[in-house]
Amino acid sequence: MEVLLAKANHAFTDCFEIAETLRAMANDTEEQVQVEKNEESYLIQLAGRTTPKGLHCLSIRLTTEYLLLQPEERQFPNQHKLQDLDFYHYAVFSDEILACAVVVNSTTASAKEPEKIVFHVVTDSLNLPAISMWFLLNPPGKATIDVQSIENFEWLSTEYSSALKEQKSNDPRYTSALSHLRFYLADIFPALDKIVLFDHDVVVQRDLTGLWSVNLNGKVHAAVETCHESEASFHSMHLFMNILDQFSAKRLNASVCTWAFGMNFFNLQEWRRQNLTNLYGDYLQLGLKRPLWKTKSLPLGWITFYNQTVALEKSWHAFGLGHNSGLSQGDIEHAAVIHFDGIMKPWLEIGIAEYKGYWSKHVQYDHPYLQECNIHE
Repeated sequence: MEVLLAKANHAFTDCFEIAETLRAMANDTEEQVQVEKNEESYLIQLAGRTTPKGLHCLSIRLTTEYLLLQPEERQFPNQHKLQDLDFYHYAVFSDEILACAVVVNSTTASAKEPEKIVFHVVTDSLNLPAISMWFLLNPPGKATIDVQSIENFEWLSTEYSSALKEQKSNDPRYTSALSHLRFYLADIFPALDKIVLFDHDVVVQRDLTGLWSVNLNGKVHAAVETCHESEASFHSMHLFMNILDQFSAKRLNASVCTWAFGMNFFNLQEWRRQNLTNLYGDYLQLGLKRPLWKTKSLPLGWITFYNQTVALEKSWHAFGLGHNSGLSQGDIEHAAVIHFDGIMKPWLEIGIAEYKGYWSKHVQYDHPYLQECNIHE
């Protein structure tokens, strides 16, 4: 023991100095870990906003083919059904070709009566040729489809466009016109009375005609709630809204239940009666003058449809597949619609591997254009 103590005393003459050295090393390591975490987060965000080479190739290939068509060859069949109230109308606003294709393919494949489905796709002028060409080459079976450009909506005022540009956000997902176009549904489809709106990162797994039987009790909107603290999907008003602001304090109950975009059912007649599009415009302008919410369209939806939303059963819509790798497989497989909300989209390399199969099974990977552009599972 004496020998060991002597050796220890000789090797560690100053314990305080050693402790300080170890503490400094630990701090340096923690700082390095934080730097690497920040870099990883940045790279994931960058990857989520970057178009993969294969999808860029596909867009160019389809656009080239579309521009070679005669005007009459660019027309979709069954256009007389677009305003027919006897059909089930669905809408998706997107600039992603394969994302649109999966939404349409999965919806028609899950439908009991696909011949009664009408799909309304809205994109921008840049992507209109490619998305149109895809569906001209790959029509959705017995369903009807139409593709429009947002630039064709002349009533969409320049004031609205300038208001979006004033929003302070580095993420185009929250300031793009396509993201906010959902608040103009009643104007886009003036002849329709009901519609289901999809985000472009969803997959439909079950027949959805039951949505048209949901009793809205005079309200405008039906969606799955996100206000249960025990669930991963929990969202609180406090996280996105400035509840301390005088306007919010008077207008909103901070404990009211929140809900998700992704799969939403709307009564457009009631929407028009309550003039909710103008209400949205007022809130959008107000939000530019004072910090009422974080820069996303979700809190704008919460206040626009405040007290106008009916809760759907949880099984209608499962979300989190684009950011949460710990979701229950049972919840996913029993959901009518699954939603890849988050940055890790299934068409990107950073998508969560265990969920990609739900999306990729609706992609035609053997299509010649996908083969040419090296797009594969």
